[in-house]
Amino acid sequence: MFHTQLSIASKYDYIADKLKAGLKWLAETDIAAIADGKYRVLGDDVIADVQTYNTQPVEARRFEAHDKFFDVQYVFEGEEFFGVCSRDGLSITEAHPERDTYFLEAPDKYSMVLLKAGEFIVVPPEDAHMPKCSVNTPARVRKVVLKVRV
Repeated sequence: MFHTQLSIASKYDYIADKLKAGLKWLAETDIAAIADGKYRVLGDDVIADVQTYNTQPVEARRFEAHDKFFDVQYVFEGEEFFGVCSRDGLSITEAHPERDTYFLEAPDKYSMVLLKAGEFIVVPPEDAHMPKCSVNTPARVRKVVLKVRV
């Protein structure tokens, strides 16, 4: 799933090879056999961040965004709700530019996507997202977040 505005759809054609490299890494890597942590897939342009965590209630989560990377969030095991919306008009409440992470005020309206094992979502820099949300109750999730440089 890719969610963005038609007006910017052609803006990112140049990430195709980076995205393909990341998806190839996901397909060829035995994620169950590797430790949590960061793995370089294509130098500094594609990094895989393998994570294991328990989801949290929506009320406990925050929206975030990135300027320099697309997030490709792939659920390997478990399931979670994933909030997404345009970041237009949302104020930054906490900034970590050294990590390219910006937390944003909660929007009035947003979409929730149910991500199940084997599914991923691609989030461009123009969108805010809220990962790690519980479906019903907190549950364990194993995920890979591919950071694909713009």
